[in-house]
Amino acid sequence: MSEYMTLTHTFGPLYDKDSRVLILGSFPSVKSREAGFFYGHPQNRFWKVIAALTQSPVPVTVEEKKTLLHSQHIALWDTIYQCDIIGSSDSSIRNVIPTDLAPVLETAEIRAIFCNGGTSASLFRRYQEPLLGRTAVRLPSTSPANAACSLQRLIELWQPVRESLSGSLPGLT
Repeated sequence: MSEYMTLTHTFGPLYDKDSRVLILGSFPSVKSREAGFFYGHPQNRFWKVIAALTQSPVPVTVEEKKTLLHSQHIALWDTIYQCDIIGSSDSSIRNVIPTDLAPVLETAEIRAIFCNGGTSASLFRRYQEPLLGRTAVRLPSTSPANAACSLQRLIELWQPVRESLSGSLPGLT
């Protein structure tokens, strides 16, 4: 895959009225698009990080992933609704149409917004922050492309998510 493709997000956000934290990726990878759900690449460490932060087993199936997120009051979505992209490469993204975050923010009492990686954070600041008047915390990417950051280091750097959830999760302090 070395050519640009114009792609539209093929699945919607995951959230409900009890969501308290919103985590935004950039745009689904090829593997995530194939799976029809977030963080579908087997080497992406997102699910291991979330499981560690919430003291939960690592989910395997899409249903287990949805159950974990809902039970922990975590919403997931991406900053990009449509873009031109080569494969899964965030660095190739151009011609961005941002997602509409209003439905999530109008339904749930989101206390904190986190961006999974620099591309998501940059696009959030450019497109969504001015419209929403809300800021987001940039976290290091859980992508396998961020191999320099170990799983343990990611868990440490993602502690602000745990702290934001601590008021809504039993047993977390």
